Amino acid sequence: MSIDDGKPWTFVTSHTQVLLCLARDPNVRLRDVAETVGITERAAQRILGDLVEAGYVERERIGRRNHYTVNAALAMRHSSQRNLEIGQLLDLLQLAPAGKGD
Repeated sequence: MSIDDGKPWTFVTSHTQVLLCLARDPNVRLRDVAETVGITERAAQRILGDLVEAGYVERERIGRRNHYTVNAALAMRHSSQRNLEIGQLLDLLQLAPAGKGD
């Protein structure tokens, strides 16, 4: 069941959506991340930059492609979830198949 009241908000931020894409497929192209999340490729690049700068993602160049490693042991950023690791959130959100409930 999908609920659409016309208001453009979601429970999971674009940063989390990008992180989920990288966790699901460490060799994913940013173009594909942007399409999956529903943002521009430039926005995906900016978000990836935020995640790399904060230490949540490591980026390694392998040939012509990038490989991403998510640091699941880092604490979540919001003060009310600082005692939780980002990996716990990723594990919870990955229980649902990709694309369900969009």
